[in-house]
Amino acid sequence: MGSVDIVALDYEGRGVARIDGKAAFVEGALPGEAVAVEIVRRKPTWELARATAVERAAADRVAPRCPHFGTCGGCTLQHAAPTLQVAAKQRTLEEALDRIGRVRPGILLPPLHGPAWGYRTRARLSVRHVPKKGGVLVGFHERKSSYVADMRECHVLPQRVSALLSPLRDLVGGLSIRDRLPQIEVAVGGRGDDVGVEHVVLVLRVLDPPAPDDEAALRAFAARHAVSLWLQPGGPGSAAPMAPDDPGLAYSLPEFGLVMPFSPTEFTQVNPHVNEVLVRRAMALLAPASGERAADFFCGLGNFTLPIARLGATVAGIEGSEPLVARARENAARNGLSSRASFAVANLFAATPESIAPLLPLDKVLIDPPREGAVELVKAFPSAAEDAAPKRIVYVSCNPATLARDAAVLVHDRGYTLAAAGAVNMFPHTAHVESVALFVRDAAG
Repeated sequence: MGSVDIVALDYEGRGVARIDGKAAFVEGALPGEAVAVEIVRRKPTWELARATAVERAAADRVAPRCPHFGTCGGCTLQHAAPTLQVAAKQRTLEEALDRIGRVRPGILLPPLHGPAWGYRTRARLSVRHVPKKGGVLVGFHERKSSYVADMRECHVLPQRVSALLSPLRDLVGGLSIRDRLPQIEVAVGGRGDDVGVEHVVLVLRVLDPPAPDDEAALRAFAARHAVSLWLQPGGPGSAAPMAPDDPGLAYSLPEFGLVMPFSPTEFTQVNPHVNEVLVRRAMALLAPASGERAADFFCGLGNFTLPIARLGATVAGIEGSEPLVARARENAARNGLSSRASFAVANLFAATPESIAPLLPLDKVLIDPPREGAVELVKAFPSAAEDAAPKRIVYVSCNPATLARDAAVLVHDRGYTLAAAGAVNMFPHTAHVESVALFVRDAAG
């Protein structure tokens, strides 16, 4: 068919056009472009298409850096300049708040962003032995497929990890358990004994124990490439280092004088550079102070809890994972904050007014939920008119739709004001949108 004009990006990073009066979502197209398209799927009210030729390119179109872009599903926006990516994510956030939550922030915060390449210090790489493709494949899935991409490099992974993709293929291909090793989890951070030294950990998910010759090959690989190898025979808690003197991992929040040890299978933010500026912004918005009572819901290993405590507030961290709560307590002790930071395990998806009542009154609250959001928790908060209600709530979100839904509860039901919100580019070259929002009890803050 003829060309279509692209007017916007949707929340999955696809171009938006009109075809025969219907919305069309065009993979590989950018706003301002005219593209020839091939229809992939037709629905009564919309169509899915892919760009087959760019007839008028946008000024923001760039050449993808990675040769696997378009096949590998790890990135969707390498053809868009980083400035366009960030602007599109900010727009996605605004539109979700308006359309789903019927709310608008008093201030639109400038987006947070960091390095566009080599940022991804956490990744799960799939492993498949595919003789028809020459042996073992190690990488992300192909786009919209369960097949593993035939990757030789990856520019969003740290360079050291990208350089290991081919050696890992050779390593696994030589193991007797190559058909029983479906995943390698990557974790990069500081060494646990010296956070200033970069350390790479590779966690091998093994469905059968490695044979003695396999173990020898794995140890030789670790020594040759200066990495730590861990084996995970069961769930995440079963992961353990092959070397008894493994130094472990840690990351730092230098602005708050914090060092945070973590296990390679425990949740930490994928992008440590952006995490630092996100924590800084969250603390500036929350403004915890000495003598205040605070709570950090979905606290994980203390990424926000301990900065709150460092700034002088007494804070309770609440989290559904017992191992993460144990780690958070260890990190509080490691940083000399056990007297101001306490932690408890609770299912926050089943929160009720009665379950959070023991924490009240609270001056400040931080919420950092998974993609499902925190609707039951925000429904359980006191009305903003009540004395026990927090003066400020900072909500860190990885899903604009659930943030908007929860914002509607806080504003329309609980009586808070959405004072500020802004996007966070935690995952450059993907359509994934993180954000941070501030809710206050009154417009004066």
